[in-house]
Amino acid sequence: MSARGPGQSTRLLLTIVQHLAKQRIDYAVIGAMAAAVHGAIRATLDADAVLSITLSQLGSLEKALRKAGFETTLRRGDADDPIPALLLVRDSYGNRVDLLAGLRGLDPKAFARASSVSLEGIELRVIGREDFIAMKCFAGGPQDLADAAWVLKSRDGPLDLDLLRRVTRRFGRPAADALESLLAAVRSAD
Repeated sequence: MSARGPGQSTRLLLTIVQHLAKQRIDYAVIGAMAAAVHGAIRATLDADAVLSITLSQLGSLEKALRKAGFETTLRRGDADDPIPALLLVRDSYGNRVDLLAGLRGLDPKAFARASSVSLEGIELRVIGREDFIAMKCFAGGPQDLADAAWVLKSRDGPLDLDLLRRVTRRFGRPAADALESLLAAVRSAD
């Protein structure tokens, strides 16, 4: 299941998930892979996950991944950064996985709401739809909002609008306003 060449960041993530399980670190896949699970498929080589982790645990994880032969770079955010720390992991083929050590505003219960998806026999925990949309509204870039809109329009089961609004408000007023704009656009398109 390990990567056998470039362009296989997903396989690198599968390997990293096994390290996370050994250290009992809760995580949720985010970004383009989560978008694909929720119906917004786009071409990308990215693999990202948010971790429920302390900075001390992150240091231990970095050492374990380095010992396993991966190149790691640990970046700590400043007081204004919504990401306290980011661990970039690369393999010998240049595949890369970004591990976010939390995200300011993310509901801690998001990890419990993550869904399991099996890939190559390994269970991946993927951020839930409501939390995914909230994160995309918080990020606020054009691609982020397009992903959120796509997932809002998908008919992949019921969406808990109360939960969605509540978790989005945790990210602040701009995220909440972006969500309401997207919801209005989806309603008018129906």
